[in-house]
Amino acid sequence: MGGAPLCGTHFHIHLEDIQLMKDMGMDAYRFSISWSRIYPNGTGKLNQAGVDHYNNLINALLAKGIEPYVTLYHWDLPQALADRYNGWLSPQIIKDFAVFAETCFQKFGDRVKHWITFNEPHTFAIQGYDVGLQAPGRCSILFRLFCRAGNSATEPYIVAHNTLLSHAAVVDIYRNKYKRKQHGAVGIAFDVMWYEPASNSTDDIEAAQRAQDFQFGWFIDPLIFGDYPSSMRSRVRSRLPTFSKSEVALLKGSLDFVGINHYTTYYARKNSTNIINVLLNDSVADSGTITLPFKDGKAIGDRANSIWLYIVPDGIRSLMNYIKQKYGNPLVIITENGMDDGNSPFTSIKDALKDEKRIKYHNDYLTNLLAAIKEDGCNIKGYFAWSLLDNWEWAAGYTSRFGLYFVDYKDKLKRYPKNSVQWFKKFLASA
Repeated sequence: MGGAPLCGTHFHIHLEDIQLMKDMGMDAYRFSISWSRIYPNGTGKLNQAGVDHYNNLINALLAKGIEPYVTLYHWDLPQALADRYNGWLSPQIIKDFAVFAETCFQKFGDRVKHWITFNEPHTFAIQGYDVGLQAPGRCSILFRLFCRAGNSATEPYIVAHNTLLSHAAVVDIYRNKYKRKQHGAVGIAFDVMWYEPASNSTDDIEAAQRAQDFQFGWFIDPLIFGDYPSSMRSRVRSRLPTFSKSEVALLKGSLDFVGINHYTTYYARKNSTNIINVLLNDSVADSGTITLPFKDGKAIGDRANSIWLYIVPDGIRSLMNYIKQKYGNPLVIITENGMDDGNSPFTSIKDALKDEKRIKYHNDYLTNLLAAIKEDGCNIKGYFAWSLLDNWEWAAGYTSRFGLYFVDYKDKLKRYPKNSVQWFKKFLASA
């Protein structure tokens, strides 16, 4: 699978960490470039120190034979653009993001051959502008109890629309001005759960498809087919923005590979109650589905530490086949896959390194991926484990440990290999 590259973390990577990857047999590393490190005000004056930082990182990786996979946007909007025009809610961001991306192509594209425009646009549209749990914390759900500003019924769709147009603009720039000389590829990374119908009823089968449409189809359909899924068009109606003919031309086919961040599988069933529509009036209500990791009081699989992460290895095979059949078997790279342990103060470092559950997780998911490639003919060319190091996991902070290496937060961030490191080392040596 092109080795088993390792995914980036939200830690400042050290030169020693690059050696750790090399020693494990990793052949690629995924990291993101912070927009405000390159342009502190989002636009205008370039920060040469930021450029130097990423040049040093890229060169250090390549010196160890590790290929950089660079994400241009991992949710870190420069504050100046949020203040100036509300960031992703304004079409102005399309031009500003394009300038930032082109700067990265100019400065790093001679060595970076794999670009990811956005990490999980669905997540930042929903978490930032629908339920308000992440920056910029905008929402109107639950009678506007939780957010000072926002409109959950419209803003996620506007943000998604501007994100898609930004992606298409950047791909167009790369293909027209840089690809011939730099020979790189540009993709985008989506968060994608698999959904199993909660029953064999037509209602639940259709609900599972709508759940997928409102998660994955929302973003990939315009890039493959030139428009949003028909279920979104019919249910969201005038609140769903439209693409002009020239925008459709830019969008269609504007990816060289599809990045998939996949962790878990849920059940989906039809939403037969009106209370969700009244309380939320958002994209979740629009989908007409309820998605949960259990039915009839029984969980869909064993749970990791995170309350949302249930272990369902065959879900990844089902998802790969869905992508193959619906979207014409595009090149897929698994850009994130993994599970977390907790961070109990009562667990010794020695015990924390015994992560047999993580080993089983990666073994079982990789086994299903291999079957999707060998038996089903799915076009999968890479796999990134999330993550190299324990790190800051967004709303979960340091309570969640996804790393193959344990990080001691109480002792200068010292790294200790968990048992999964040895497992990956053997796995890669035999691949």
